Amino acid sequence: MGAMADPVNSPSAGLPSDPEARAGVDYWVRRLVVALVLVVVAVIVWRVLAAAVPRWWAQRVADQVDGRMTTGVFWGLFYGFVFSFLPVLLAWQARRAFLRWPLKIAVVVAAFALAAPNWLTLSISLGENSASDAGWIALVSRAPGFQWATLFGAIAGVALALALIVTLAGARRRKAQITRLEGRLAQRDAATRTGTHDSQDQSREEPPHA
Repeated sequence: MGAMADPVNSPSAGLPSDPEARAGVDYWVRRLVVALVLVVVAVIVWRVLAAAVPRWWAQRVADQVDGRMTTGVFWGLFYGFVFSFLPVLLAWQARRAFLRWPLKIAVVVAAFALAAPNWLTLSISLGENSASDAGWIALVSRAPGFQWATLFGAIAGVALALALIVTLAGARRRKAQITRLEGRLAQRDAATRTGTHDSQDQSREEPPHA
């Protein structure tokens, strides 16, 4: 008589006996492993970019401004406003009901990436590594006014985008209210006309009095 399998040491111990339940567990385990791998890759990529990109961005801005205060203020306002205004509007589209969650996440990620110039400037202003220090020196010496102008432009861009969103949302609500009121008025008019016709038909059917 063969030895009975030990349920404790069995490879399937602790797993659901139902094949569908076991497949569900395996599915979520795979998703968890993939998520952990993506997080590790993202951290590595961030480390690499943080060591090189701030210095590169500061050099590009410094070449563009070339030490002129008015030019630095102009480009700071431009980058700050445009790359805050557009990302906010793009991220707002993630609320669309017809978008599935993967597409919603993709829209938010795209909005985050679209604001890259402002994130780079912020990383230079607040960073504490050698790349951000070198970038800060380049901006201060060769792009005067750029950092503060970017901040003011970003605030203006976010404020205007939010004001536009609130205005459009209010306009849609008012339009929906008007549509509902028009529908109710149409129903009331139809009911009134139906009642008038019924009264006229009833009066025709009544026999004349002797």
